[in-house]
Amino acid sequence: MRQHLQAAMAVAAMTLSGLATPAFADPVSVLNSYVGDWKGSGSLVGGQKPEPFRCRLGISKGNLNKINYAGRCTLIDMNLSVSGTIAYDDKAQRYQAAMSSNAGFTGVAVGQIKGDTINFDLREKQKDRGGNDVRIGSRILLQNNAITVDFEVEFNNSGQVLTASVPFAR
Repeated sequence: MRQHLQAAMAVAAMTLSGLATPAFADPVSVLNSYVGDWKGSGSLVGGQKPEPFRCRLGISKGNLNKINYAGRCTLIDMNLSVSGTIAYDDKAQRYQAAMSSNAGFTGVAVGQIKGDTINFDLREKQKDRGGNDVRIGSRILLQNNAITVDFEVEFNNSGQVLTASVPFAR
């Protein structure tokens, strides 16, 4: 059970970590268009039974080409907090997101722009609090003023894979 809770925390961290914005306008204006409050919910699948969770996310305007975000997911009987920054790098002409969480997971993702969609693909290998190797993957799609996050956590020692998809809306 504890392993599932740790996986759920990792999944929630990845859910909240990857915000970005479509590139059909000035990149900074597009970032600022996501300022506000977002909510999403989903189910963690792959354990003994699906486990529901809910997430809230607040996005605020940052300095220069940045926005800041802070989120919280409620999982069974625990909470996960995540915070970070999303920026547009003028020189590289791309979006970048950085995050950290109260569960010890951190990451950086680069946004790939395709038409009016931005895709953040985060792949990390880390250790959970129990010292077990974990592979974390998260894909964030931003399209039509909505955010969808698909993710998975794989425990390398057991091969167990947990997945979820979370649509966010204002």
